Order: sequence, then C-alpha cells, then structure tokens
Amino acid sequence: MNSVTPVNSLASEDPIAVVDTRLVHEVHRVGTSLLAEAAADPAVPPAALARLRDFLVANVRHHHETEDEELWPLLTAAAPEAASALDALSEEHRRLDKALDALAAVALGDEGGAGDARLALREAAVEVRDAVHGHLAAEEPVLLPALRERITDAQWKDFSQRVIATTPPVAGHLMIGFLDEVGTPAEVETVLAGLPEPVRPLLDGMRTQAADDLRTLRGTRP
Repeated sequence: MNSVTPVNSLASEDPIAVVDTRLVHEVHRVGTSLLAEAAADPAVPPAALARLRDFLVANVRHHHETEDEELWPLLTAAAPEAASALDALSEEHRRLDKALDALAAVALGDEGGAGDARLALREAAVEVRDAVHGHLAAEEPVLLPALRERITDAQWKDFSQRVIATTPPVAGHLMIGFLDEVGTPAEVETVLAGLPEPVRPLLDGMRTQAADDLRTLRGTRP
C-alpha cells in the first residue's frame, strides 16, 4: 500500500495556526497529486475519481475563500505591512479558481471514465495540481511566519471554528484519510480538535471509508 511521509517539519513549538495550516496545505498537495495520477489510470472507477475531484474543488476553493475574506483582514490588522503580499496571494487565488472551474466542469458519469472524459480530467487535474503546488510554495513563506508571529491561539480557534462550520460537506471522509497520512496522531488531533462533538463518533467509519477510497484511487488492495 502506498503511504505518505508525515509532515515532520512541524516543530513541537509551532502554534496551532501553523500546525493546522501546514497540514491542510499538505492535504491539498497530496490530494491534487493523487487525482492527476489516478486520472491517468484506466482501472480507477469514475465514481472514485469524481469523489476526489469534488472534494478537492470544494475544499481548495473554501480554503482560499476563508483566507481572502477572514484571515487576510485579521493579519492585515495586526501587520499592515503584509497587505501587499496578501493581495498578491489573493490574485493567485483568483487564477486558481479558473483552474478549479475547469476541473469541476469535466463530466464523469458512470461511463465517463474513458476516452475524451478521462483525458480532459487528467489535463484539468494536472493544471490544478501545478497551480496548487506553485501557489503554496509562494504562500507559505509569507503566511506561516505571519501566523507564528501575529495570530494568537485564541484568534485562530475562533477563525478555525468558523472555517469548520462553513466547510462544504463533500466527501469529508477524504480529509480525515489524508490528514492521517500527512500528520502525526498528535498533529491530526490538533487539527480535528474543533470538530463538533456529534461528529467524533463518526471518525472511525470515515477513516475506513477513506482507506477504501484511497486504495481504489491508488490501484492497491488491502
């Protein structure tokens, strides 16, 4: 079974804002890479591809929208000198939206996993993967120090609770599965600490469902 090395660059002294952000970014890196790879494998069922595609489109878009609308104003209030760099990142978000729109528009019905549809998905997935990886490489040197130096744990908790409350309920089990791959158990628990209490009993089932989907997407078996 394929595995992903946890993000071991997370220092134990990193604040929760940095831990949360770096793990979610790594989920986006791993997820977009997996979709580009799986789209090229004719053995991967269209339904599995569609779940991953829909998860990525919804979550990547929601992630950068919450940055633009809520996190950037919070950072700018604390560090006005960061405004120009944050505006440039928002411009990258708008370009990324166009790639996400193209990916979302690919038709993947029950018989849409071959031929032109599969090729279109592969091309759109590669564009999104490259855009996400490039954007994160530009964003993290700006964002992570700002989070470390300017945002308190209380501010981050308030922000992250709003993010969780507004996250689209699209294939949420994949987020749990990817987090388990890219983070240590302690880091994952930090990220999931804000989950509503009724969701916690569902985590084991979500992990099982995610493991099944990820095996299918990677062409592996238990």
